[in-house]
Amino acid sequence: MEGEIDFGKMQGLVPAIVQDAATGEVLMLGFMNREACERTLNAGYVTFFSRTRNQLWMKGETSGNRLKLLSATTDCDRDTLLLQVEVEGAGLVCHEGTRSCFTKPVGPEKAVQP
Repeated sequence: MEGEIDFGKMQGLVPAIVQDAATGEVLMLGFMNREACERTLNAGYVTFFSRTRNQLWMKGETSGNRLKLLSATTDCDRDTLLLQVEVEGAGLVCHEGTRSCFTKPVGPEKAVQP
């Protein structure tokens, strides 16, 4: 599968959307380089590439809230991954202690005006 993914558009990275396979809830977005993708597919647990630390990291390695990979698909342009997972541990995916990273509302007062 990794041979089919286009890592060339974003300096060797692709966005990886993480979705709970049972509920469909979007849990987080991370980035993968080729090595992170290969580790994820081979180990069965999601590994990302940290753009700030410039290194690989397995999600949940220290917290116990690992993301067990159930399926991986790519979009039509082959430059984004959708990872369907089962969350292990307490089920808290976000580093802020919530299940999903998508918890911050954006209202009209914060919308960007054209």
